[in-house]
Amino acid sequence: MATLATWSGRRSELTAGLPLRRVLPSATRRAVGPFVFFDHFGPVVLPPGRASDVPPHPHIGLATVTYLFEGRQVHRDSLGTVQTIEAGAVNWMSAGRGIVHSERAHADDVDGERPAHGLQLWVALPPAAEEGEASFQHLAAAQVPVCRLPGGVEARVLVGSAWGTSSPVRTASPTLYLDLQLPAGAVLELPVLAAEAALYAPTAAFSLDGQAVSAQEMVLLPPTRVQLQAGAGPARVLLIGGDALAQPVRLWWNFVSADRARIAAAARRWAAGGFDPIPGETGRVEAPAWRD
Repeated sequence: MATLATWSGRRSELTAGLPLRRVLPSATRRAVGPFVFFDHFGPVVLPPGRASDVPPHPHIGLATVTYLFEGRQVHRDSLGTVQTIEAGAVNWMSAGRGIVHSERAHADDVDGERPAHGLQLWVALPPAAEEGEASFQHLAAAQVPVCRLPGGVEARVLVGSAWGTSSPVRTASPTLYLDLQLPAGAVLELPVLAAEAALYAPTAAFSLDGQAVSAQEMVLLPPTRVQLQAGAGPARVLLIGGDALAQPVRLWWNFVSADRARIAAAARRWAAGGFDPIPGETGRVEAPAWRD
């Protein structure tokens, strides 16, 4: 087997004391299937009173996918949605031509220590869906379909279909998102499940066809069956993928589009206060200056 294509992304902080690793886009890879953005935040335990809120901000041309390993958040958006996101749930928000949302700590958690660990991903919408209506879907942890595989391996099918099991989350293009959980030393024969796919382990290293892959490193899957193996301890490995983008997209701030003019129009609209507000919310995240 040829040397695997891997990359580890760029480290920063989402807020003070909340570590963040941005794995997509990267200098070596702009997208995997329709996934154009991959942020891994935590793991960390935030002290009482530590701010972690993200005030109202807009999106166009993408679907945000929030998946928590620990902790919880409260999602609010300009459709009027108010949804607590618990660990193991899938939060899918399709922006279409425009939506505003916020992500805040749960009111019951602010005065105590609280864990924060999860993933925030963006899926680029097909060009024909960029001007569609915004929508919101939430799949509680108990509703996520689970495949029981040989060797004690569990595959949670967050989005898409695998091993004859399908998630109820509706997508605009073929999209796959799996949470694979392997006991120590377990081996999974992983078939080709998507046209493009990659693996990412948030906390524990694993091996792929005998080659070591470090934790917090993304590895692009070859277009062949591979053997995934946990190490001396359990391994949790996320798989993302789907059909490749039909055409390149641009990312600017919180906007994604195949058409630069659409991003420019959204930047002007946000600056002018033209997006629908979130009911009951105040404040906003200001965009960087747009330059034509």
